[in-house]
Amino acid sequence: MKTIITLFYFYIELTRTIEGGLLYLDRNGPLSIYSEIGNLEKVIVKRPGYEVENLTPDTLKRLLFDDIPYLPAIQKEHDAFTDSMRKRGTEVLYLEQLLAETLENPAVRYKFLDQLITESKADLCCSRQTLTEYLSSFPVSEMVDKVMGGVRKSEISEERKTNLYELMEDHQPFYLDPMPNLYFTRDPACVIGNGISINTMAEPARKRESMFMDYIIKHHPMFKEDVPSWFDRTSRFSLEGGDQLILNEETIAIGVSARTTPQAIEELANNLFASRPSFTRIVAIEIPKSRAFMHLDTVFTMVDKDQFTIHPAIQGPDGRMRIYIIEPGEEKGKVMIQERHHLIDTLKEVLELGEVNLIPCGGGDEIASAREQWNDGSNTLAIAPGVVVTYNRNYVSNRCLREAGIEVIEVPSSELSRGRGGPRCMSMPIRRSPV
Repeated sequence: MKTIITLFYFYIELTRTIEGGLLYLDRNGPLSIYSEIGNLEKVIVKRPGYEVENLTPDTLKRLLFDDIPYLPAIQKEHDAFTDSMRKRGTEVLYLEQLLAETLENPAVRYKFLDQLITESKADLCCSRQTLTEYLSSFPVSEMVDKVMGGVRKSEISEERKTNLYELMEDHQPFYLDPMPNLYFTRDPACVIGNGISINTMAEPARKRESMFMDYIIKHHPMFKEDVPSWFDRTSRFSLEGGDQLILNEETIAIGVSARTTPQAIEELANNLFASRPSFTRIVAIEIPKSRAFMHLDTVFTMVDKDQFTIHPAIQGPDGRMRIYIIEPGEEKGKVMIQERHHLIDTLKEVLELGEVNLIPCGGGDEIASAREQWNDGSNTLAIAPGVVVTYNRNYVSNRCLREAGIEVIEVPSSELSRGRGGPRCMSMPIRRSPV
């Protein structure tokens, strides 16, 4: 009898009833993200490589950087970031290693290179065969570094150059552009429950990034079972991971931003609701569409069950905002949308909380909040309830977090911050413990 009772409670814990339907919460697969704050068990990062050294003043704007990081220093800072997570028991996986392991299969590697050259439009300026043969000449791990770091025209011998574009090296020095934004692994994909959203990136410089996670999810040995897909990178509408926050087992917050469109949010909602996972609502939060407020997580992150960071500039007079609660409609493929105007009241409603504390970036001071928001003062990475990783340069925001009872783990950030992204931006959680 004791065994039967135990099994019954185990069954109840792993299931959820929604509109009379029985739903299984799979926490045992390779992916399991049902919150922003559960103990961070496993995360994917990308250590900055020579792709940042292939930045030049002329390409900064096109490649979405404001300055050129110093490679040895940015690598040292990134190592300190990953060490801070390992010390708390997080398993850290590297994107470049996962991709190399995925491409050990020759057939997958050939398909990958063909798609990469097509999406890079490199075949418009160089022989597809020449570039394929050149990249294939390296061991797989070096080939991955080359793909991520960029391929210069000067690397390929003169006798293989057959057109004017190739010969005019000073016109555009790359066959394949470097991908310096890769260390922000948050954006190309987002784990939601036991599935994943492979995102359509908004900016041309980042379009190819989600291709890497697409291949890893479909072909890496770690993901032997089919992983549910909630959004596909071939969508016409852009959606980025910095705008996707998993608040709890039922609720996702998504920013309507310069990088994420309303159409993409509704597309994701329909896919989720049709598949009937545990998620029953999406809270769409409009934020100013500017580079300073790039994603929702640059102005709003969850640090504990009832505490959040916020940049006050996203709120209008009397705290008013445009917020929409999206839920399944009565007809298949239809959703219900309700408008709200106050963030605290909305969070209380959807998370069933009595109180919510918003911790202002820079303490709400006009100068400090603008300065620290530019350096990602609100972009915290929760590694456990009430425990966050932040940049050390945001000392006012960090003090406010500590005064609110949050444990703050600071990491060096002089070079990391040049890319306009913080600890949350630099991490793609794939497993968290239940809260």
